[in-house]
Amino acid sequence: MTVQQSGRRERKKAATRQKIADTALRLFLERGYDAVGIRDVAAEADVAVTTLFSHFASKEALVFEQDEDFEHRLTRAVTDRAPNEPLVPALRREVLALVRHCTADSAAPIWRMIDASPALRKYDETVRLRHAEALAAAIAADPALTRSETVARTLARFVIDAYSLSRESPDPEAAVDEIFPMIEAAWAAARPAPHTTPEPRTAE
Repeated sequence: MTVQQSGRRERKKAATRQKIADTALRLFLERGYDAVGIRDVAAEADVAVTTLFSHFASKEALVFEQDEDFEHRLTRAVTDRAPNEPLVPALRREVLALVRHCTADSAAPIWRMIDASPALRKYDETVRLRHAEALAAAIAADPALTRSETVARTLARFVIDAYSLSRESPDPEAAVDEIFPMIEAAWAAARPAPHTTPEPRTAE
């Protein structure tokens, strides 16, 4: 297969995935999440059920179509920050951007649907735990940060909870401003991991 053919195939797959997700969300919002089945989504999107499941592992995953992008943005806030940029401000900036995106007027109906569904709330909790583990791995892998795995996992949980609490707050941006100084203090108070030498080029 040529590079051009491979690129065309990937674009087609991405377009199909997006079509399925958009169709599912429209049906869920129109009819209610519990009233719509996987076969309904597949039929409306004009794809086979097997095709739908090749893109989404479950009905709940259809609602969280941007899940992977969310996770990548958080980990890139660690891995792609400037050489002298401290960690917590970089994470705060990304969390604030995510909170703004998820509290936009267009997102309100989706979150109301999630909050009203026990299955979606449970799935959201699972997603948040996975995001926290991915973020913790990125923090622990950075040799400049010199913190133990436990500290990395703790900070990651704090950051994910900061996003969730801020999103649910009446004043999301004020909540971010209130929460992150506590996260900064906790990070500063954590002792470096034993037998580690800070990377001089990167600030914490």
